[in-house]
Amino acid sequence: MLIRKASDIPASEITPEAVYIDRRRFLGRAAGIGLAGALALAGCDAADAGASNAGAVAAGRAGDGAGEEGPEAGPGDEVTEERRVTEYNNFYEFGTDKSEPAENAKHFRTRPWTVAVEGLVAKPAVYQIEDFVRPSKVEERVYRFRCVEAWSAVIPWLGFPLADVLRRAQPLGSARYVELTTLHDPAQMPGQRRAVLDWPYTEGLRLDEAMHPLAILSTGMYGKTLPNQNGAPLRLVVPWKYGFKSIKSVVKLRVTERQPETAWNKANPDEYGFYSNVNPEVDHPRWSQAKERRLGEFRKRPTLPFNGYAAEVGRLYAGMDLRKNY
Repeated sequence: MLIRKASDIPASEITPEAVYIDRRRFLGRAAGIGLAGALALAGCDAADAGASNAGAVAAGRAGDGAGEEGPEAGPGDEVTEERRVTEYNNFYEFGTDKSEPAENAKHFRTRPWTVAVEGLVAKPAVYQIEDFVRPSKVEERVYRFRCVEAWSAVIPWLGFPLADVLRRAQPLGSARYVELTTLHDPAQMPGQRRAVLDWPYTEGLRLDEAMHPLAILSTGMYGKTLPNQNGAPLRLVVPWKYGFKSIKSVVKLRVTERQPETAWNKANPDEYGFYSNVNPEVDHPRWSQAKERRLGEFRKRPTLPFNGYAAEVGRLYAGMDLRKNY
């Protein structure tokens, strides 16, 4: 996949959505039937990802080396239509119905915006969002997205590794976890006026998860600035975990020694664990996780362990009981 900085793409080169989707379909089919020439033209890595990770989508760095690419989209992993992703949202700060965030977030103010990095780090700081993003290379990453509710999508994000921020902050030797926090502003976020969750929304990762190259902070999608209802101006994307781990509208990262409390785990610990790795063998207490329905499709498809990224992230959980540590 061709990776370019978002700032290097002039408006005249932004591809219309229909053409963009068709290009993605072509690349996915090319990967499936071995059209190496087409893949080379797109700058893709045609290496086999292995049976346990067949068709995984992980454009961007899948290893530790800068500029490496993970497995490209496989057959059946066409990019989801933009309108489906922007009109069907879980963002409880703007309402609990899927259609409410797009309407209620229309006038949400994302500038000025600051992001604090604090806790067990050598270089704590509070950044304006522009200064927070500027040192990193913003790239396109096409990832599978799997909601705990058993629907899914394939989304082209614009973002940069969370590890960039952590390396700049220099975690101390006692650091073990990263806690992230969403803006708390009931005046702008009507959902926060109701005790649906313990606001502000918080999420967390183990430090090694946060440092993994697939974990990114996103500033856009579909070649555009991130829409308000999808977590503007900054959200986490962790493609091997259920979507509620990918916290939206982030204002703070705090590095800690102890495992942080997280919003859904606090609200219902019997249903939502800290790790929340996609696991088709561990059902939600109220529904099966063995299959999922892609937005825009009728038939369900099998859910893959770690959402198809087992080859990249499985080593993080070696020796762990993934049923107990759900």
